[in-house]
Amino acid sequence: MFRFSPDQKEFIKANVVGLSNADLTRQFNAHFGLTVRETQIKSFKKNNLLSSGLTGRFEKGRMPFNKGQKRTWAGGEDTQFRMGHKPHNYMPVGSERVNADGYVDLKIADPNKWRGKHLIEWEKHNGGSIPKGHAVIFGDGNRTNFEPDNLIMVSRAQLAVMNRRGLIQCNADLTRTGVIMADIYRKIGERKRSDRADR
Repeated sequence: MFRFSPDQKEFIKANVVGLSNADLTRQFNAHFGLTVRETQIKSFKKNNLLSSGLTGRFEKGRMPFNKGQKRTWAGGEDTQFRMGHKPHNYMPVGSERVNADGYVDLKIADPNKWRGKHLIEWEKHNGGSIPKGHAVIFGDGNRTNFEPDNLIMVSRAQLAVMNRRGLIQCNADLTRTGVIMADIYRKIGERKRSDRADR
């Protein structure tokens, strides 16, 4: 096992800041005429709580080592992206996909911006945007039926009650009745809580 002399320890401590392990090892070996391994320098730093201060990231304002140089290697041209190149799985704006939850998404912008088609369709037929705290559900439960009459906007509070009480049906008219019932259940719940608070 290599033991660092006091002079060698002082050299490492004096030169550790701003140097990578590889650079510090090279300088150390050149200065002392040794062949110490990088792992030994790294272990010494760790055991003595020494840090180079390097983050591993390319710091802002630092000049890349190859700035202004022409490419000096050959090969890889076949797999390089060229200006304007689109990957093989690129989908143009307007494309549709089914997401992990079973909803149809519509691509609305590049490079990769998608939105639920049912939300877009509801806004198209009803004007304006969907208010915060609201959702659009499918009246018949079919997530591919985008008919205007089948898209129903509900509040998140209504939706929570409807899911809990099983009020979303396979018929849009019944589901609309379910929205009314959800409001009734919520009012009953509020009245009960109020009565308990008064006791």
